[in-house]
Amino acid sequence: MNPEIYAERRGRLIKACPDGVAVFFSTPESIRNGDVHNPYKPDSDIWYLSGMPEPETVLVVRPDAPHATLFVRSRDRARETWTGRRMGPEGAVSLLGVDQAFPIADLSKELAKLVEGYRRIYTALGRNSEADRAVISLIVSTRTMGRRAGIWPTDICDVSPHLGEIRLHKTAREVDCMRKSASITSSAHLAAMRSVDPGMNEGHVQAVVEYVFRASGSERVGYPSIVGAGRNATILHYVENNAPILDGDLVLVDAGCEVEGYTADITRTFPANGKWSAEQRALYDIVLDAQLRAIRLCKAGVPFIDIHDEAVRALVEGLIKIGFITETRDAAIAAGSYTRWYMHRTSHWLGLDVHDVGRYMDDRDSRKLAPGQVLTVEPGLYVAEDDDSVEPRWRGIGIRIEDDVLVTEGEPEVLTHGVPKDPDVISQEWLRRLELPPLGGAVPQITRT
Repeated sequence: MNPEIYAERRGRLIKACPDGVAVFFSTPESIRNGDVHNPYKPDSDIWYLSGMPEPETVLVVRPDAPHATLFVRSRDRARETWTGRRMGPEGAVSLLGVDQAFPIADLSKELAKLVEGYRRIYTALGRNSEADRAVISLIVSTRTMGRRAGIWPTDICDVSPHLGEIRLHKTAREVDCMRKSASITSSAHLAAMRSVDPGMNEGHVQAVVEYVFRASGSERVGYPSIVGAGRNATILHYVENNAPILDGDLVLVDAGCEVEGYTADITRTFPANGKWSAEQRALYDIVLDAQLRAIRLCKAGVPFIDIHDEAVRALVEGLIKIGFITETRDAAIAAGSYTRWYMHRTSHWLGLDVHDVGRYMDDRDSRKLAPGQVLTVEPGLYVAEDDDSVEPRWRGIGIRIEDDVLVTEGEPEVLTHGVPKDPDVISQEWLRRLELPPLGGAVPQITRT
């Protein structure tokens, strides 16, 4: 990415926080097991403001020169042989366009110089205990310097609300990245629909989805993929993805890829054998109606909460029609009786994080949508396998339909329109399923216990 883009973003942060120095610490590496690390995901704030992808990084942004300083790992030929190339301080300056860079080993010495002249330090509080301790230690260490002439930090302020508002409003280039991640993710979901067959394992479907991600140029998944068949679809964040897919199951796939750090977030639910049972279709039609009604409200000036409220109204109306709810719509909403089958919110912000930053409220009122914001719309219905409030024929059915929506000056733009959700079209796509070779050999027919 052009370094000027990062500089422009830092300029917006300086305007939002003109009275202090902002200090950002990279996400610590985490151990998977033994001496093996989990794949590293750059801190979203550091990535947004500098494009630095490496661990052991600290970014300092000041209102006056030098505006941007990076502390990074030094070049080390021996370590790079084992773990990959590093930018080093010189590379950080030349490739990322920051004003200066130092080895991370010099942080304590140089950081005190960078905060001189400011009373306030802005940092992301509560994310990283080591980072919090480092900022507090900095305040303590500079306290004695107050005996000299000059100004030293005395206040710590959470930078997250300020940067969150900047990141919430996407530029045209950010939207382009999100269109690309949405397009690749749509292709992956379509491949899942066309490849599934009773007798497969949930993991086979996950493999198809993530193969399309990587083969299409995505660098990673945006979050752990969810592939839940049958009763597993009633678990909201089911990630085991290791159960057999049985004839008659619905398969719920919730997965998204990243492009330049920006993630998509799509959920589709479809029958493993291409045919909807009467109960599956009835519940699916209710969820689809709720989603379409909610998407129509994703317009500038509409309060964020209105999207959820409209989805709830539609879901409750549908549940009344099929006999799940015997109260009136308004009484059921007031009592919350629908939460037995719909227990989550309908939308969240989307961007560099799958649950992206940015506030949802203006004081005590729901904030109003504005052009450049991207949000999900994802109503669902989940009937637990042991739900004795409904007839057995309804139990163990989980359905969610999720799209990514860009708020514009006019009508909402559904970024994820490329993957079908019309139930009849879904059945047609299953009939066009790909002749994919079994992954790992023949798939045995298994019954779930």
